[in-house]
Amino acid sequence: MPKMKTNSSAKKRFSLTGTGKIKRKCAFKSHILTKKTTKQKRNLTQAALVDKADMGNVKRMLCIGK
Repeated sequence: MPKMKTNSSAKKRFSLTGTGKIKRKCAFKSHILTKKTTKQKRNLTQAALVDKADMGNVKRMLCIGK
């Protein structure tokens, strides 16, 4: 059986933590920033974790075993 290919867009967007959780960036920080408050923009800079419901799909894209 051939090796699984990692999804190229996923490997650029997600990274693994030491405990096996998957880190992601927050959305809504790329444009139309004038109407967002400084507090909003500052909080969107922080990294977030992938939700449990999406974990299976992301792991499949990254070819990480369950």
